[in-house]
Amino acid sequence: MGANSFATRGRRRAILAATLLGALAALGQAPVGAWPLSVIAFAGILGLLRAAPHPRRAALIGWAAGLGYFLAALAWIVEPFLVDVARHGWMAPFALGFMAAGLALFWGGAGWLAHRAGGTALALIAAFTLAEALRGRIFTGFPWAQPGHIWVDTPLLQLAAFGGALSLTAATILLALLIWQALLGNRWALATALLVQAALLVAPSPQGPRSDEAPIVRLIQPNAAQHEKWKPEMIPVFFRRQLGFTGAPPQGNRRAPSLIVWPETAIPDLLNYATDILNVIGDIAGEATVVLGAQRIEGMRLYNSLAVLGADGALAHVYDKHHLVPFGEYVPFGDLLGRVGISGLAARTGNGYSAGPGPELIDLGPLGLALPLICYEGVFPRNISGAPARADLLLLITNDAWFGELSGPYQHLAQARLRAAEQGLPMIRVANTGVSAMIDARGAIVGALPLGKAGYADVPLPPPLPPTLYARMGDLPILLLLALGLGGAWATRRQRRPVSD
Repeated sequence: MGANSFATRGRRRAILAATLLGALAALGQAPVGAWPLSVIAFAGILGLLRAAPHPRRAALIGWAAGLGYFLAALAWIVEPFLVDVARHGWMAPFALGFMAAGLALFWGGAGWLAHRAGGTALALIAAFTLAEALRGRIFTGFPWAQPGHIWVDTPLLQLAAFGGALSLTAATILLALLIWQALLGNRWALATALLVQAALLVAPSPQGPRSDEAPIVRLIQPNAAQHEKWKPEMIPVFFRRQLGFTGAPPQGNRRAPSLIVWPETAIPDLLNYATDILNVIGDIAGEATVVLGAQRIEGMRLYNSLAVLGADGALAHVYDKHHLVPFGEYVPFGDLLGRVGISGLAARTGNGYSAGPGPELIDLGPLGLALPLICYEGVFPRNISGAPARADLLLLITNDAWFGELSGPYQHLAQARLRAAEQGLPMIRVANTGVSAMIDARGAIVGALPLGKAGYADVPLPPPLPPTLYARMGDLPILLLLALGLGGAWATRRQRRPVSD
């Protein structure tokens, strides 16, 4: 009985420690950005996993660490449910709790797999990185707050041009393992870990190329709070605000903008019935092309769309968002769940939006070919790599008012910077409440509007870089390396001792 009681207490302490370390690891995510603390916390998690007596314990420790991590990193998930508390507020704690517990299963699986493969450094790196790859794809995927995202404000971001976000996650686990070995007294690991961290702290982050002849892009940020956005008395206020920013004189000594970008769902009317509104916008914009977000209807289907108005004010192109947010923009089994009061949060009518056909390019004349992205689509690298051809720039419009003003908008911005660095392409990012930003081809912010402030910014469009390795090959090289590494770790373990657990 005494031995069993001691073992039970040890198990509980390990699980509690893993949960707390997971929450600490989340502090590396934006807006805190405490990546040194995050890496140390990951080192503790990996130490607990390596000390686990059997795969089941490793799985439980991995799950507990994931639970703490995702509860902290994704706390902003409750914000959309608080826009209309009477209808959706009751869902908020369940949404965060179930999502964190569900996503933590991937880390639990990584712990189990790494232990089965011998618990070596190679096994841990491969298992956790593969788990993050699966998290980004299964059930449409949700790759938000990956461990590799902690490096967005460091020079290590440039590694994404070679191996994407997964390579940054692998680097996170590698550095955490070095720190763990240093804590165990390994002087070589200590020296290496200190050298790497010092370099990341003091080295400047690279910036992409600039051009004095670059076209000027105007970013429009109306700052329409979500709980006010569709109130009848506020709709004209926000619309006139955007018109005023559109017709404002150029900032500083800059040339007049060639492109003016409004955020997601920027106009109050369905695009089908917005001819008068579009004419007004076109008249005020003058010779500039205008991009704006709107909803449109086709038959019985509602779409979340991006519209392009040419220099003549006529509607030149419409792109329909294809990667929708589950339970936000559409509800799986919507007719059934609608009967118990569960409906999409973002769509103003029905059970939600319909998906568009997929990635496509739009011609913005002298600015080049743009790949349009609407909100959530910028979270997924495959939405860019799946384009029919390489774009000259990425164009993302979003309404981050849904994410509140704490961590969500900043984490969304961090992922936009990562997409730009992966592809070697500049990104125009316009958000209703912020952060609107021009991002260069190395992921650096060239100009921005702060969160929660209305305004506009005239910013030169940075040029693109040549196609990166990641742009040409995507995740395939690193996934092959990880699979080979995991297979090698497993084979080595089997040669050393028979599998008894």
